[in-house]
Amino acid sequence: QVQLVESGGGLVQAGGSLRLSCAASGRIFSINGMAWYRQAPGKQRELVAHITSGGSTNYADSVTGRFTISRDNAKNMVYLQMNSLNPEDTAVYYCNARIRTPTTPLTGRDYWGQGTQVTVSS
Repeated sequence: QVQLVESGGGLVQAGGSLRLSCAASGRIFSINGMAWYRQAPGKQRELVAHITSGGSTNYADSVTGRFTISRDNAKNMVYLQMNSLNPEDTAVYYCNARIRTPTTPLTGRDYWGQGTQVTVSS
């Protein structure tokens, strides 16, 4: 079984920073893309940032210049450094990864973490 476990969420004032971490564990052959999504109350889940296994990144327009995604392939971890937070960033943040295991197709499948709450007060 593969698990993704997020940590690092919490309450922060506007203008502050948080760093989210996500650890993948289990019988993992390889991890392709890794990403962070978020879902605010009453809204659809949206992509925040994505990073390929080679380190190429892309970001939602709303977070470009404020958030940085990174990964440690040796530790099967992905991070999201969030700076200059504002109340519109309040959401549950989910880790996502395309992982190949002994039981997945060669292209792997998507796994999700359970989410971590980020609340930004004004």
